[in-house]
This record gives sequence, structure tokens and C-alpha cells, in this order.
Amino acid sequence: MNIQLVILAVYVIALLVLAAWSTQIQRKSNKSRMLEYLLAGRNMPWVIVAVMLVGLAVGGASTVGVAQNAYTKGLSAGWYNAAWGAGGIFVGLFTASYLRKMKVKTIPEMMGLMYGPKTRLLGVINQLLILITITSMQYVAGGAILTALMPKIFPTLQAGMIASAVIFIAITVVGGYWASGLTNFVNVIVIYVGIVAALIQSFKKFGALDVIKQSLPPGDQWFAWIGHAPAAMGGWAVAGFMAVMITQAISNQAVSQISFAARDEKTAKTGFIVGGILILPAGFLCALFGIIAAAHPELFPADATVAQRAAMALPTIAAQLTPLVGGVFLAALWAADISTAISLLMGCSTLVVEDIVKKIRKKPIEGKNQLLTSRITVLIVSLFAFFLALTSSSIVATITTALAICSSFTIIILANIYLPNTCKKVAGFPLMLASLLLWLCWTFLPLVEKVSPAVKALNIKAFFKGQLVYPEWIVCLLIFVLCAIFGKTKVEKLVPQDEV
Repeated sequence: MNIQLVILAVYVIALLVLAAWSTQIQRKSNKSRMLEYLLAGRNMPWVIVAVMLVGLAVGGASTVGVAQNAYTKGLSAGWYNAAWGAGGIFVGLFTASYLRKMKVKTIPEMMGLMYGPKTRLLGVINQLLILITITSMQYVAGGAILTALMPKIFPTLQAGMIASAVIFIAITVVGGYWASGLTNFVNVIVIYVGIVAALIQSFKKFGALDVIKQSLPPGDQWFAWIGHAPAAMGGWAVAGFMAVMITQAISNQAVSQISFAARDEKTAKTGFIVGGILILPAGFLCALFGIIAAAHPELFPADATVAQRAAMALPTIAAQLTPLVGGVFLAALWAADISTAISLLMGCSTLVVEDIVKKIRKKPIEGKNQLLTSRITVLIVSLFAFFLALTSSSIVATITTALAICSSFTIIILANIYLPNTCKKVAGFPLMLASLLLWLCWTFLPLVEKVSPAVKALNIKAFFKGQLVYPEWIVCLLIFVLCAIFGKTKVEKLVPQDEV
């Protein structure tokens, strides 16, 4: 009997049961079916808000992706998660209450209320680009986990990705946002129990830290909290993580939607602070798996490249565990992936329904059609993200680059809260456009450098320490300041909206 497969099957069945049960909660509500499906009727308690945030943060990038970086950079790779936690705490302290009070459903809706329909449309494009890119990386991570731990059942990465996508979509389509909250409560427990149990057994099998140190390749990066680049994550890289994660936590639709779904302003604030604290240690714990893998290259195929070994670092160590602990750890890794993917898919669905479908339709969506529209949207977005997943494999790099697009949204939100007199109508559209164009230029810069020695000589990515968030903030702040100085029409301070 394959114990790992049994544990995984039981876990998946439990999540599907929770998803089905969540539909009963929605039926008993007197609120609209669409509000219940997309935002849990705005009735989530702080505990569910907290685990929703943890579930969103601790996904494929925070487990498989961090271990991938730690294979060469050591413990400092864990700052990815620490930065995520810092972002959650920052939102809890400064913006979560404000977002909940506004009673909007999406970040682009906020942009539209302040800057008009063109800004809202471009905001939707930017947000969907961010969320679909990150969702695709959850498929990659899920496929890597299943392929490494159960190669006979999932012989290829694509097979693992298909299985992951089917479960992600099923839970989301069936249960909506309540399913996301309830399953995340289970997922977060499974994640931490699985990680800790796997680490304890890994140390028993491979030796304590002092033994592992003796087997590691030469270098002082392995157990440094912040090391010297490029061997480890240097100060600029850590600062980049902090800038990206705090920026996106304020204005990423998938994160903000948690605030929108909270029971009230106090609930949103408390849930984000608690959730941020819970996120902090996960990255450093998962980095240890990458370090252990680096100390034991014999576990990998002899012809595997460094990049290939790094990508499979965490699943490879997990494959060395006993079937029972390995099965629990497999469930934990998949729990991290599932929790993130479901939240992202719900964020995408809310964006499409609220900012595109409702704007195209002249008549309101009523009754059962609300639920059907939301579920079809989830399905379409999920399939698009899956095909995107087939083209990329560098998890952390892909995600942090996409998240940098949030800079324009964050500047607008913070200015509206704390410096409302600086917000001018003319600023919205150029800010959204600048973020998108910068991302496109950054993405295609390697291709330009291949055909243009002059551009290559500028070494632009090295100048910004490989972090798109730095030029994003510089350019967007410059645009915002110029508009604040020369713009004529002020944006009216956003006030709470009536529920529709």
C-alpha cells in the first residue's frame, strides 16, 4: 500500500467535503449569492482572516521556491517569507481597516471611483496579470511536489501539474470564498505540522546542523541571516523582498480581498496582524531543506544541473522520509499550494465578474446566474493559468517580478489615506500604464540585450540589484509627484460605498 498516496487522498477528500459544506453556509445567508461566493458575505471572523493570509502567503514560492533558492544561497532565502509576514503586519496596522470600511469588492473598483473608468480598466489588466502569473507558479510547484514524491503515479511534471490544477479548480468552483477560508484553516495546521515533522526526521537521518555544515560546499552563506551577494541574499535583495511584499500586501487584489471579506474593520486589522506573525518563520524553516539538499548532492541524478537540483531540492529531501512522515509532509506542501491557488483564483474571479462582466452587461446578474457566472470565470482563469505554467519554472523570480506591478496601486491607496490633497485626477491612468510598461520592458530586456550591445552594456538589471520594484517605485513616485504639482483637479476622498 502506498501510504503517501492514502494520506494525500484522505486529505483531498477532507478538503472537498469542507468545500461542499461551505455551500450550505452560503444557502443559509440572506445576502446575494454572488457576494457569498466571492466575499463570504463579508462575514469572516479574524481567525479565518488570519489563516486566509497565511494560506495565501505560504504557497509554492514559500516552500518549494524558498528551498530552491536556499540550495545555493542558504538560510537568507527565508527572507522571502519574512518579508511577506512584514507586509501582512504593515497592512494590519495601517490599511486593513480602511479597505474594509470602503465596502468595495476590488482594488480596480477603488481606482475607478477615484480616477475614472479608463484607470479602472487598466487596473484590472494589471491585477489579472499579477494574479494569473502567481497562480501559474502554484501549478508548477504542485507538479514538482507530486512528481518528486510519487514518480510512479506522476511520472512527469505535466502530470503532477494536471492533478494539482484539477483539485485547485474543484475546491474553488464548488465552495467559493467560504471554502477558501475553511480549507485554509485546515491547510495552515497541516503546513506547520508537516514542515516541523519533516525537519525533525531530516535531522535524524542526515545529522544535526554541525554535521550538515561539514558536508556543505565551501562558502559562508549557508547559515548567514543576510550574506554577501551573489552567494547569499545580500542586503539589497532582502530590502527588495521587503519592498515588494509590503507593496503588494497593500494593493494586491488577492490580499485586499481578505480585508473586503472580514466581518468588520477591527476583524480585518486583528486578522492581518496575527496572520503576518504566523507567516514569519515558514521561509527560514523551508530554507533548511534546501541547505540539507546542498549537503547531499548524491541524492540527485549525476547529470542534473545545479538549477535542476535546486528546483527539486525540497521534494528530493521529502522523498527520503519515512512513508508516514513523508505522506504528512507531502500533504503539507500540497496544502501550501492549494491554499494559495484557491485565494488567487477567487481574486481573479472577483476581478473579472465585478470589473469586466458587470460592466459589459447592461442588466444586473440575478439569482443562480450570479453563481454560474462566478464559477465559469474561475474555470476559464484556471485553464489560462495552467497553460502559462507550462512556460516558466523559476518560481520566486517570476512571482516577485509580477508583484512589483502593485507599486502604482499602493502609492494611490496610501496617498488617499494619508495625503488626500496630493491626489489629482490626471495621475491615475499614467501610473497604471507606467507600471505595466516597466514590467514589459523588464521582462523582455534579456531579448533586447541579445541584439543590442549598447543596451547590454548598461547592465540595467544589475544596477537595480535584479529587483523590478526599485524602478517601479522611482518612476511611479515621480509621475505621482509631478501630477500632484501640476494637476488641477483633485480626487475626492474615497468614502464608504453602499453594498450592491
